[in-house]
Amino acid sequence: MQIAVLGAGAMGSLLGGFLSGAGHDVTLVGRSPAHPRAVAERGLTIVGLDGVERTVSLDATTDHAAVAGTNLLVVFVKSYDTDGAMAGVAPHLDGETVLTLQNGLGNAETIAEYVAPERVVAGTTAQGAILETPGRVRHTGDGPTALGRYFAPNDAGGESLAAMLSEAGVETSVAPDVRDAIWEKVLVNVGINAVTALAGVTNGELAVAPAGRRLVERAVSEAALVAEAEGRTVPGDIVARTEAVAEATAANHSSMRQDLEAGRRTEIDQLNGAIVERAAAHDVPTPVNETLADLVRLAESEQA
Repeated sequence: MQIAVLGAGAMGSLLGGFLSGAGHDVTLVGRSPAHPRAVAERGLTIVGLDGVERTVSLDATTDHAAVAGTNLLVVFVKSYDTDGAMAGVAPHLDGETVLTLQNGLGNAETIAEYVAPERVVAGTTAQGAILETPGRVRHTGDGPTALGRYFAPNDAGGESLAAMLSEAGVETSVAPDVRDAIWEKVLVNVGINAVTALAGVTNGELAVAPAGRRLVERAVSEAALVAEAEGRTVPGDIVARTEAVAEATAANHSSMRQDLEAGRRTEIDQLNGAIVERAAAHDVPTPVNETLADLVRLAESEQA
């Protein structure tokens, strides 16, 4: 299959590298030139969970026109960049399936402003990666991936995508209702990302420190009420599931913590901020999420 990955960060590079290693024709499309140039010249080095390095060959560029003629476009830009990235590639698309595995709410809806809604497949992934240097990505976590049609019933196309990713080493299933799956991932992120970013702690601290456990419980419980008001089915043990994720990824620095510490923009508006925005439409109070969102925004403004 000919595949373009829009977003050549850690996760886009990891997935692109896995797919290339499985024999697919993959092109990474990034924004900053250093990483795509290194990949194009020397290949992509993936440091596995076991510490073993392997290098795969794939194309990499900053040219949006490189998506033309592909069978599949995988969108892995930061959520706040979805609109601009899709505007850049849309003139070069012609019937491709578009898969988003991004964090946060609203990505599928934004993509559907540029392609036919029935072409949009959305999902979540618990894979983890860090882009160490241009041309080198480290695989930091191996978790499940789920996907499904976002605006249409699941079909054989979704099953084929899941099988392709699984064969490439990214264990993937088809979610019965991918909107519920996306909301569940958002609830977990709402409980972990902002707290670890602001406190400067690892994910594991939220599972053991009393203050961390209280913040997780409050943020996730608030957000779960919003999800239910939006018509989503929320697991009754969603707080416990969030704590379990924090424990399973105990040594990890959350993506939001990494972004904040590096002086990069975070996805707070697509996570806790999105919860607050949607809560207002349902008259659901979300003081903890509102406070976390404003604190992250304040930290971002200090770095600007």
